[in-house]
Amino acid sequence: MKKILGLVAVGVSMISLSACGNKSAKVKDTRDLLKTPLEKDVTTMGTFVKVTVYDKNKEAAVDQALKIPVTYNKLTTVNQSGSQIDQINQNAGVKPVKVDAGVYELIKAGYRYSAKDLGYDITIGSLTSLWNIGMDNARKPSQKEIDQVLPLINYKYIEFNDEAHTVYLTKPSVRLDLGSIVKGFVAMKMVNSLKENGVTTGIVNLGSSSIYVIGHSPRGASDPWSIGIKDPNDPTGQQMGILKASNQHVNTSGIYERYLEVDGHKYSHILNPKTGYPFENDIASITLLISGKDQTNGDGLSTMIYAMGTKKGYEYIEKMKNVEAVFVDKDNKVYLTSGIKDQFELTETKTFKIGNINDLK
Repeated sequence: MKKILGLVAVGVSMISLSACGNKSAKVKDTRDLLKTPLEKDVTTMGTFVKVTVYDKNKEAAVDQALKIPVTYNKLTTVNQSGSQIDQINQNAGVKPVKVDAGVYELIKAGYRYSAKDLGYDITIGSLTSLWNIGMDNARKPSQKEIDQVLPLINYKYIEFNDEAHTVYLTKPSVRLDLGSIVKGFVAMKMVNSLKENGVTTGIVNLGSSSIYVIGHSPRGASDPWSIGIKDPNDPTGQQMGILKASNQHVNTSGIYERYLEVDGHKYSHILNPKTGYPFENDIASITLLISGKDQTNGDGLSTMIYAMGTKKGYEYIEKMKNVEAVFVDKDNKVYLTSGIKDQFELTETKTFKIGNINDLK
């Protein structure tokens, strides 16, 4: 359940961000920043991972942060024999497996989202491996195959031992798949590392779908970053709107970047653990803006909200603190939660229109 490449730079490259003006009173900027930022990246976890830092003398901090996704790729991938997730899966119904503290923390985070029972479950691995959407061997499985694996999807089959840091899948053939949350989790590990090493102004970007902007933009202490949200119907094209953010998470989920087409029908990569098929609802994409602490940079939450559809997802977020959202539906209507309206600008007004959530049933 990977994310689409939903976020793009405003007027720059696909993975950079820029500053935007703020009409409010300016705050004196006491930061001593680079005019040309330090930018480094690695390709891992099936995507690019880029760090951009404006603070001076932070090369070592950036190098240290970029080691984190490489490490977690080795530990958590389900496509690589010998990873700790692979060991847990291979020992399902056999014995508990001891894992690193970070991997244990990651699985616990996925478990908490799964326990909400709102269309998200990290034991979905047996189903995602059937469809393999986004891979060369993607296919639509038979109903018989789906029926065989559905009983294996249940977070209650995960057993933890906090003292020993072991994870045990109590039923044979149960499989974890953390692809829906690992990028966001790693992004936050990288952010924490950078901040601990004195970074005040920068960007952590995992595949343009899981982004964290550190501090305000380099243009000024009162100027936010500007993030372009892409057209979900054409994720390789221009953005459809601009979102302002400072020291916040920005996370996008959607359906058009990775899909399987069979007999003229497009099947999204976001699978429903209850039915065994991709979710079918009115959401084309959802972008979350999160303030404060979130262990998975919004990854788990965005997948869960996507499963609800626009109306229910909107209502769910309205009840949450420190979370706002931009919904884009398949009719090209854009719905903004109440706290984000002053931070979002719709730029593609020919195709997209701001909708009224009360018009939805």
